[in-house]
Amino acid sequence: MNKKKTILLKILIAILIISAAVICFKCDLLHKCSASNIKAYISSFGMLAPVVYIIMFTFVPLTLFPNALLAIASGMVFGVFYGMIYTIIGAVLGAALSFYIARFLGKDIVNKLVRGRGKWFQDGVEKEGFLIVFILRLIPLVPFDIISYGAGLSKIKFKDFLIATTIGIIPGVFVFINLGDKSQNINSLNFVLASALLGALVLVSYFIKKKITFNKLQNDLTVTEVDNSKKLMENKD
Repeated sequence: MNKKKTILLKILIAILIISAAVICFKCDLLHKCSASNIKAYISSFGMLAPVVYIIMFTFVPLTLFPNALLAIASGMVFGVFYGMIYTIIGAVLGAALSFYIARFLGKDIVNKLVRGRGKWFQDGVEKEGFLIVFILRLIPLVPFDIISYGAGLSKIKFKDFLIATTIGIIPGVFVFINLGDKSQNINSLNFVLASALLGALVLVSYFIKKKITFNKLQNDLTVTEVDNSKKLMENKD
């Protein structure tokens, strides 16, 4: 990509970021942030509701708006099956947007956008990037958008990032969508079970996050790779 195209692309991305920020501050939906308000807003578009929801989820990384609230609202509007489909599509598109924003705008601008929270990620995806992103996507307590921005600043291949994201987010998406769907009747056993499932997911994620760090994960993968290489050499001998 030549210099002129790069500059134009950066300007376009900057316009998108500014536009998203202006909408966030002016929209009552975000001033009174709740799953119920988001549900009402999405539902007001009728047949276009799925398209509007997917677009909202796609541009969430520009605002760092809580993904979980959107997912819960999706369950309330669309139910579990369609809610999962629309959320996965929106989440993957949003992840791709974050990835390319980071890749084209560079470290300084992205670190300002995420307030420096992407720095701890950048050095972690040099080896086995697919596996690292996949594991992190399984942990809802690790900010979704920060992972996407950090991956864009790393050397991971876009294809590996996208596949790992698509597969890795499925369990978490199901839990939040299911909670939204069952919240229509908070006195039901299904809602209690959905809440318990969310609690279990958060608890498991907390312990995994405490035990896994990028350096440790990277070192473990490197050690495994070395051990496998040694075994391969020994078998050849």
